[in-house]
Amino acid sequence: MIVGELFSLVVAVDPTSATLEQFYRYSQEGYPSKTAQITAVSQLSDVNPTDWSFQALQSLVERFGCIAGYRDGTFQGNKALSRYEFAAGLNACLQRLNELLQTATENRLTEDELISLQRLQNEFAAELSLLRNQIYNLEVWADNFNQFSTTTKLQGEVIFALTDAFVNSNQTVLQHRTRLNFKTSFTGEDLLLTQLEVGHAAPFNLKTQEGTQTFNIQRGDENQVELNRLYYQFPVGEHLKFTIGATGTTWDDFVPTINPYLDDHDGGNGTLSAFGQRNPIYRIGGGRGIGLHYQFNPEVNTGIAFSAGYLAANADEAADGKGLFNGDYGALLQMTVYPTENLQFAFTYNHAYSTPGNFGFNNGFLNQNWTGTAIANSIAANETGVVSHSYGLQLAWQVHSKFTVSAWGGYTAARVVDIGDAQIWNYAITLGFPDLFQLGSLGGIVMGREPYLSDLENSETLAVDFPKDNSWHLEAFYRYPLTDNISITPGIIWITNPNQNANNDDTVIGTLRTTLTF
Repeated sequence: MIVGELFSLVVAVDPTSATLEQFYRYSQEGYPSKTAQITAVSQLSDVNPTDWSFQALQSLVERFGCIAGYRDGTFQGNKALSRYEFAAGLNACLQRLNELLQTATENRLTEDELISLQRLQNEFAAELSLLRNQIYNLEVWADNFNQFSTTTKLQGEVIFALTDAFVNSNQTVLQHRTRLNFKTSFTGEDLLLTQLEVGHAAPFNLKTQEGTQTFNIQRGDENQVELNRLYYQFPVGEHLKFTIGATGTTWDDFVPTINPYLDDHDGGNGTLSAFGQRNPIYRIGGGRGIGLHYQFNPEVNTGIAFSAGYLAANADEAADGKGLFNGDYGALLQMTVYPTENLQFAFTYNHAYSTPGNFGFNNGFLNQNWTGTAIANSIAANETGVVSHSYGLQLAWQVHSKFTVSAWGGYTAARVVDIGDAQIWNYAITLGFPDLFQLGSLGGIVMGREPYLSDLENSETLAVDFPKDNSWHLEAFYRYPLTDNISITPGIIWITNPNQNANNDDTVIGTLRTTLTF
């Protein structure tokens, strides 16, 4: 059957292809407000094989794939059809037919069908032109609907977490954190991020920094809104992107951390723990400074990229022992390699100096979102500064579209000034299961050791209790999307021998996290 005969049928109308006025009128008349693409004519409950239109519909659906049925599983072919409604259906089919014309497939059109198609386009030229113009205006309107500025978009995230640390006596708490991200672009390729944060979600007092969760923050007043992050990113040519950080900038803002799905930048859609997101050496240093990322082949998914940056925790303070170069700082270099689209790995070097009391895997003492044992994070206590050299290797392998394996190892050689050298290690393997049981869901497993102190010269000088027992981090979670904007994530974190001390009872943290995004 030629295309002209097929299009003479009554076709279902996708409301997004109609004008706003028509859309309003159809909805008021009781038309179903949404349609869904079908793959077989048998999915239409009101179309029978005995109907005169059955074969034509079957060809449109199964050969050209351009018929949409209503969500109630009907075609509603007995309703009257206007020229504009027909044009809307014709426009939808034209898009599919153009795809067939551009590909050499068995479904390409015959000469008679091309002639009939041309006649239809000529007959409905005025309606198609008006329709496409209205579609364009509708898309522009939709893009700007949720914007209060032509250059800035607002994105928000609210986390409610019911969590309990099952150690000694239960400590059940209900915590919350809210982030508002104002994303501004002046050229379409740059980004000015202004992030406001408010909430109260202090980590459990477990005498260790292990098991800290991504939403944990320290606030003196839970109703106090703070500027948590401010940076500006802009491209220079096709390969290079610069980042200028004004406050709260961390390495993962511009450096690939090689843990897809599970790393959500301390947000509410990835792992429960801060440790499970990325190699903790990315948490040494942070604040204000500059970063760059150079991608050799940005147009493809394979190749090599280099990242570098310098961040200082107190760059804004004009005082002795502070400022851009005289206080706490970190400098990072990374080479990221993409051998194939499904495999990537990175080599990372982090050099940092921390003033007395400030050394730790805590993003430069910015939000106290620690990882690691208390011993590893306080090797210098308040006595002296620490010069550290950290080395990391990260790997991610997309085994399947619904299964990803990531792993990392990190070593930190820390010179405790006037005391001696310390060695700190960490490593982990993570498993990600996107779309597990449900589209948009995420299952995750984390197994590894958070940063632990393996050796410290002259530890008796610092009066540090220095056990060396294996302290393991085991975690499992499942994020289930209730809607496009609401998800719940039950999960559990199990820490064995907390603070690398077998005399401490194991810590088990159970959490039910609810994340709302807008």
